[in-house]
Formats: sequence, C-alpha cells, structure tokens
Amino acid sequence: MIIGYARVSKTDQNLELQIDELKKAGCVKIFTDVATSAKKKKLEFTKTLEHLRKGDVLVVWKLDRFGNSLKHLIQVISELNERGIGFKVLKENIDTTTSGGKLIFHIFGALAEFDRGIIRKKAKAGLKDTRPWGSLGGRPKKMDKEKIKMAQSLYDSRTMTIDKICKQLGISKATFYKYIKD
Repeated sequence: MIIGYARVSKTDQNLELQIDELKKAGCVKIFTDVATSAKKKKLEFTKTLEHLRKGDVLVVWKLDRFGNSLKHLIQVISELNERGIGFKVLKENIDTTTSGGKLIFHIFGALAEFDRGIIRKKAKAGLKDTRPWGSLGGRPKKMDKEKIKMAQSLYDSRTMTIDKICKQLGISKATFYKYIKD
C-alpha cells in the first residue's frame, strides 16, 4: 500500500499542494500534521509510522516535510528499511525501493556519520586544549560541598522526605543517593 505524509509548519500554511501531489503519486491513505516547531509532537507522524506494514511505501512531498534533522531522517528511514518499508520523496526524486535510491540514502548516511565524527574530534580537541587551565569538561556538578552537607543533615534529621529534600535542593533522587551515606 502507498501511504502519504504531509506536514506544514504553521497553521496559516496550506496542505493542499502536498496532498494533491501525494494523491497523484498513488497514495491510498494520507496523514497530515501541522507542527509549529521541531520540538512539538507530530501526532500524525507517529500514527503514520505505526500504520505502515511490510511491503508498504511511505511517500512525502519534500524531504524537509518529513524529518527534523539529517540524523532524525536517517534514523527513521533506517527503521523503515529494517521493517521492509520503502520510502519516496517526490520533489527530490529519492526512492529507496530502487537501487539508485538506496545508494543516495546510504550516501546521506555516510555524510551524517562523517559529520558526527568531525564534531566528536573537535570536542575532544577542545577538551584537551582546556585541561591545562583546569577545565574537565562535561556538565557542572549539581552538588557542591555545602549542598552535600545540607542534604546529609536533612536526611539524618528525618524531618523531611527524600522527595522534599530533592525538590528543595533542585536535584534528582539518583543525584541524592549518589552523595548521601546511610
């Protein structure tokens, strides 16, 4: 079965162009979303992925209407491929049901992996350069000596629940238990 997915970013944008193109491409069912940002849940996107079965082909009008980022796009298309589901993009002429389309997709994947490798190397080099000045990298610690003493004191006094202690100190239970001794 050929399934379509269309998305616009703003409520004042129109889905009709995408829907018309998806119908011309033979889509039997079309899911649509209006998502104003990458962080907002795209409920129909999730329903689309759940609806797809082995042998189906998912069709989108343009690549940017489907994924939030190259990493996200590659992840979703890889999952579709593992499930035996094809993927077509009408505007960019990508079709993973053909050998040429699979090649294009694998090139995208290789570029994304290359990019992640470069970012990782830059981060390591940056940490190495700043260590002589005392920087250790990573997140700052949530608990300093004063907070640890306060947490231990509140815990020992048994006047507050652990939940309340964590809320007061702005820490998680895991962080609390990491520093507190019975």
